[in-house]
Amino acid sequence: MVRRYYNLPSLTQLAVFEAAARHMSFKLAAAELNVTPSAVSRQIKALEEEAGCPLFLREMNAVQLTAEGSELYTVLARGFGQASETFERIRNGVSQNAVTLACTGAMASQWLMRQMGAFWRAHPEIEVNHLISDNARDYRRAEVDLRIRYGYGVWPDETAHLLFGEMIYPVCGAGFHAAHRDAAPADLPNLPLLHVEGVDPIWTNWEEFLRRADIPHGPVLGRRFNSFTVLLQAAQDDQGVALGWHRLVEPLESAGTLRRLTDLALPAPGAYYLTWNDNRDLSPAAKTLKAWLMEITARMRAV
Repeated sequence: MVRRYYNLPSLTQLAVFEAAARHMSFKLAAAELNVTPSAVSRQIKALEEEAGCPLFLREMNAVQLTAEGSELYTVLARGFGQASETFERIRNGVSQNAVTLACTGAMASQWLMRQMGAFWRAHPEIEVNHLISDNARDYRRAEVDLRIRYGYGVWPDETAHLLFGEMIYPVCGAGFHAAHRDAAPADLPNLPLLHVEGVDPIWTNWEEFLRRADIPHGPVLGRRFNSFTVLLQAAQDDQGVALGWHRLVEPLESAGTLRRLTDLALPAPGAYYLTWNDNRDLSPAAKTLKAWLMEITARMRAV
């Protein structure tokens, strides 16, 4: 009988473990791998028996990695990430000068695209591909090199670099503003409010905004959208008041299609970060784009 050259457990067990550790969920790993949660549990139990120690701590509604599990996951994530990157290049003939940058639709349309022309002119040899998605799970796809994302600067297996902070304030269309120019912050709960939901759970919503501003209110009603870009279009069409994120609505304010309503403005609890995977080496093209984004946003913060 020929021994396995690397003396490793089953690659199926390792792949199941990596998915469960990445999601910190047997259920989500099962959905990704198109198997049942019990099948995931059996594979991990077999791997733990071969390792001779637990790799997960099972809790009531969650799992956590043990020290041994964390050590194994770090190595597997790096190896699988590098293998995936290499295979994608082989399969698709991706150039070493290509880099994939992920962000939300609002960030892409309202901020990033206004900056990228300067990068393309300075680095015509680099092919920048854009993955535009409001689902943060898409940012974990193998082809993604860099991500621009809003949050608190901490994500599993990612290095995060601060790009810039953010301010939030009520905005509306020019016609709505003319009809409600004398509105005070306390009047906001009684106006037609436009809500964005299902984009990012840590985005500040109207309930949180009014609470932080110490504005009394009952149930917060209004129309709801799952796209910030569409919500801004509704606001420009005088359909109600939206929460404007300054970096994203500034071009529309400058064009006069959006107006601030009241002088109320609050700092966002999070900020925008540039992130990349700890377990993969960035290509020279990705490093060039990363350095450029850091440079232009450093100048923005200094203003």
